[in-house]
Amino acid sequence: MTAAYVRLCRSGLVQERIAAARQLLSPCRLCPRQCGVDRLAGERGFCGGGVLAEVASCGPHYGEEDVLVGASGSGTIFFCGCNLRCDFCQNFSLSRCRDDDCQEVSGEQLAAAMLSLQEMGCANINLVTPSHVMPQILAALPVAVAAGLSLPLVYNCGGYESVEALRLLDGIVDVYLPDAKFLRRESAIAHAGAADYPEVLVRALKEMQHQVGDLSIDADGVARRGLLVRHLLMPGAEEEAEEIFALLAREVSSGCYVNIMDQFRPCGEWSGADDAAIDSATHRRALQAAFKAGLRRLARRDSAALLRRLFGA
Repeated sequence: MTAAYVRLCRSGLVQERIAAARQLLSPCRLCPRQCGVDRLAGERGFCGGGVLAEVASCGPHYGEEDVLVGASGSGTIFFCGCNLRCDFCQNFSLSRCRDDDCQEVSGEQLAAAMLSLQEMGCANINLVTPSHVMPQILAALPVAVAAGLSLPLVYNCGGYESVEALRLLDGIVDVYLPDAKFLRRESAIAHAGAADYPEVLVRALKEMQHQVGDLSIDADGVARRGLLVRHLLMPGAEEEAEEIFALLAREVSSGCYVNIMDQFRPCGEWSGADDAAIDSATHRRALQAAFKAGLRRLARRDSAALLRRLFGA
């Protein structure tokens, strides 16, 4: 199956998308923050992004959902900066562009990174926190495709997305991988300072579903196209999680593929309990609640398979 963006790049139509995306940088209205800074002139807004994308790391990753990992890992590119900057972020130094590994990359360098992941045998190109550098990613694609890139493109984002920007990705992104973090205004304000996150999330999820539909998985168990939603369980937010599951089943699709994650390990500016964690009973109740809400495609981690991939056991 040919990745969606390959056809657009070969036809030359992607150039129109690149130009439109670049216009969103000056004044910057790329995401719902609507900072209005002139990133093309070197100004940096809330996300920390400037003219060029910044990358912290690039390589095969085996900790993603099984349907993304395949036999040789998901080809992750971790971008620095973020349009949400949640107070509990596990990649706190990256989201604030404070990590020593954060390095600006040109379009040619970003294309080379994608090609290196393909050469390693990765199942896909997994763009981690891409929303604020979407124009730079688009600009790199024709270079990568001309050199043979053909892997599915995974858009691994926080769910705080502009529909205007998402529409520029129609026919380019193969797998959308958004977080569904909050559905209550007070939660979004407390943890991300984004009062409009709930309504923005709903609009974004509907647009993603419209573009790619329910997740399709090939004979090897690898996702090729569609929507995969993540929800990170948080302490004291079981009812909000249930509201999110009901929303997904009702407003997005009962066939929505969902990963309910229990690995809450707060970092950064988190002001809650230091030992905050999600126990197995809470995770089990969440799975039951999702099933009750009408969701049937719930991700399960195969720990034995992960060990075999990592250690050849």
